[in-house]
Amino acid sequence: MGVNVTSIKTSSNGAWQGDNPLDFAFPLLIVQTTLILVLSRFLAFLLKPLRQPKVIAEIVGGILLGPSAFGRNKDYLHRIFPSWSMPILETVASIGLLFFLFLVGLELDLSSIRRTGKRAFGIALSGISLPFICGIGVAFVIRKTVEGADKVGFGQFLVFMGVALSITAFPVLARILAELKLLTTQLGEIAMAAAAFNDVAAWILLALAVALAGDGPGEQKNPLISVWVLLSGVAFVVFMMVVIRPAMKWVARRCSPERDVVDEAYICLTLAGVMVSGFMTDLIGIHSIFGAFIFGLTIPKEGEFAERLIERIEDFVSGLLLPLYFASSGLKTDVAKISGGRAWGLLMLVISTACAGKIIGTFAVALMFRMAVRESLALGVLMNTKGLVELIVLNIGKEKQVLNDEVFAILILMALVTTFITTPTVMAIYKPTRGSPALTHRKLRDLTNTDESKQELRILACLHGLGNVPSIITLIESTRSTKKSQLKLFIMHLVELTERSSSIIMVHRARRNGLPFINRLRRGVWHDRVTGAFQAYSQLGRVSVRPTTAISALSTIHEDICHVAETKRVTMIVLPFHKQQWRGEGDEQTVENVGHGWRLANQRVLKNAPCSVAVLVDRGFGNGAQTPGPTATTTAQSVCILFFGGADDREALELGGRMAEHPAVKVTVVRFVENEGSERNGVLLRPSASKSNEKNYSSCTAKLNPEKEKELDEAVIAEFKSKWDRMVEYTEKTASNIIDDVLGLGQCGDYDLIVVGKGRFPSPMVAKLADHQVEHLELGPVGDLLASSSHRVLSSVLVIQQHDPTQTEETPATKVAQDDDDELKGEVTSGVGEISKVV
Repeated sequence: MGVNVTSIKTSSNGAWQGDNPLDFAFPLLIVQTTLILVLSRFLAFLLKPLRQPKVIAEIVGGILLGPSAFGRNKDYLHRIFPSWSMPILETVASIGLLFFLFLVGLELDLSSIRRTGKRAFGIALSGISLPFICGIGVAFVIRKTVEGADKVGFGQFLVFMGVALSITAFPVLARILAELKLLTTQLGEIAMAAAAFNDVAAWILLALAVALAGDGPGEQKNPLISVWVLLSGVAFVVFMMVVIRPAMKWVARRCSPERDVVDEAYICLTLAGVMVSGFMTDLIGIHSIFGAFIFGLTIPKEGEFAERLIERIEDFVSGLLLPLYFASSGLKTDVAKISGGRAWGLLMLVISTACAGKIIGTFAVALMFRMAVRESLALGVLMNTKGLVELIVLNIGKEKQVLNDEVFAILILMALVTTFITTPTVMAIYKPTRGSPALTHRKLRDLTNTDESKQELRILACLHGLGNVPSIITLIESTRSTKKSQLKLFIMHLVELTERSSSIIMVHRARRNGLPFINRLRRGVWHDRVTGAFQAYSQLGRVSVRPTTAISALSTIHEDICHVAETKRVTMIVLPFHKQQWRGEGDEQTVENVGHGWRLANQRVLKNAPCSVAVLVDRGFGNGAQTPGPTATTTAQSVCILFFGGADDREALELGGRMAEHPAVKVTVVRFVENEGSERNGVLLRPSASKSNEKNYSSCTAKLNPEKEKELDEAVIAEFKSKWDRMVEYTEKTASNIIDDVLGLGQCGDYDLIVVGKGRFPSPMVAKLADHQVEHLELGPVGDLLASSSHRVLSSVLVIQQHDPTQTEETPATKVAQDDDDELKGEVTSGVGEISKVV
């Protein structure tokens, strides 16, 4: 049934008045959008284990919804995606595309392109030239083979084919590099710079292709008109860079945090500028997205202005509108058009030509620049990444009727295949060398047993944000010995890699001086504040501070932390707890939770760390009192060390010894001992029958000798008392009710920080807590008690896990009642294996 487009109404009167909402524009748009988003998100979830970019799921989702799959049911296609609704869907999607290209311009840092030098430029040039030439060759074959392809003007068809085969999708490549942990390598640096060159060249070629394209297969543009279009485009770019760019720098300065100015007007003005720029290039005869892209390049990358723009538009554009655009590409793709051996042969020809041209061109020039063979080959595969920009080019080609349905379907599948194979191919042919493990002090005890005057304590402190800075500075200063060796501090800002443009902008900032991630981070508001705080702190004493950045998915960010700890020969990693707590009025506490993903990241670091690890539960540590300095004469911080016994507690005691040397830190050691006679009643632990690791604390599976552990505990206590007897308050407390005793110390408010061991091989007293209700199992039984917000503990807590290769394997353990263990007495071992007894 035909539909009169001019009679289409926006909204219906409702089903009760006999209207079908699917016959009206807006309700139908809601149904289409919801269907596209649900399917694309589901496909993205399925493809996530394969590390595929989200754009793959969005295109495949569109293909499935379109005539290639579900659309074979004509009733469905005419009801959900009728032909009259497609212009409306594409118009809404094009608004998203306009702002997305503005974000791409924001991501692309022209200054970083200039710094990369001849190598990246040469690789990018070869990576464009050879595929472009190959694309022209393929264009000849397609024009002679595909029916109707020769009806289009020869020049514009060649340019579109060349551009389609030579493009590298910069935004997609950046996320693939981050997923593969290659951003911090030389290969990642070159690939990013070459892709940026490629991106700029692609937009120039696209503008040329649009300028040459006619309005249909039978129409040709006057060559003089094409010249005027190109000249006007050049004039537009010059105007934007010479006039608008300085104006946007002025706007960015007006919106800086130092000026108390309401910036909403400037934000709205900038968003309107995106629309006006798109309109101007459309008026010239170049696609409107070119104007939005150029306008994005004019926005300063430094400061908060770019970040605020991203916050305003990114989630709505990238999460809602952009999937509509790429899904509409799939809706226009009819795989059935590729039928017969001839068509499938053309598809294989296009895919092989695109891959060969890009890979061989990049590989050859990379070898000329004396890169290794594997690196050169991996770089060629990475530069073959298609995706966002490719889809945009193909859609414009179809819109201008340069590409017919069959050619469009072939090129869409080519883009899908080349992007899909990028990640697994690079993983197969290239693995960055991590280097041999350097000799390092894995725990604080190692430093004590060596020549102290020649040793340097190295600590890696991780941060989620500015809120972690005061507590980290206070902790490190309290730890810094005034008598022993120098302290070298690595500060790592942990940034979750997402689909957001802000992640890629962070990559640019972290690479500004050519050292990706391990650098001085001279620019950016966050880095200015953090670097300033730690640089000011480093002037206080013998502390060397080195800020670093880790940008990764939460599921793999622990690999970056452990790798830096390994390569920088770190003795201890300090992690922020995933909850930050502040004391309010009375006993009320405010809790900020950064997310369960960060908690899992902490757990992975604790399991895989190459050194000792400390988790800091911050309750305002460093905010209440002045940060202690090396010349301080009055106590600024009061620290309590809880000692129950075991390797983790011995490491906590070692840290307490370092703190005791600081004149502004008062250290109190509380050692818990059993009642006389109670040691005969051992506590039996066995692996938990629960399938969930969240319900029971974990204990070490290694077989340790309890008697030897007791001897080590006594020796460490004796050594500690002989060294710090006059500087430390040491008390022994008989454990009557361990929960009340521990919470009493935390609730009294006498201590700014309480330091405890995790207790992976629990003492008899700690083992009694095995069946206690678990809230944060990664902190161990005692640390969990003190970290819980429901217990009204006032002190901050530092939970320490000593590095020990023999104690890496842990299993959830549960307590066995003494009345039930008669038949098990012959099976007692030293670790938590079949059954364990802690005596």
